[in-house]
Amino acid sequence: MFWNGSIMNIQEYALILKALGDDTRLAIFEMLRSGSLCACKIQEKFDITQPTLSHHMKILCESKIVLAERQGKWVHYSLNCEKLKELIAFLGHTKCNMHV
Repeated sequence: MFWNGSIMNIQEYALILKALGDDTRLAIFEMLRSGSLCACKIQEKFDITQPTLSHHMKILCESKIVLAERQGKWVHYSLNCEKLKELIAFLGHTKCNMHV
């Protein structure tokens, strides 16, 4: 547990930030901000193969910032708002001194 009493630990924050550190995964995150999407809709927006998309989605899901739900033969992805709120709270506790 981190000193500010957050639920996540430093390794979990690092895993999320690392997952979002790739431009494709960050673009996927941006797409999911509007709501749940089928993998097929995500893949339509990128010039990547299905295995490459699966790799990116695995990393996002392993970081727990994205949730996957199988609906028939399709997988739908959505943001894990609880983890996102925890990350925002962690980052929000940063004190920045601006000296110009």
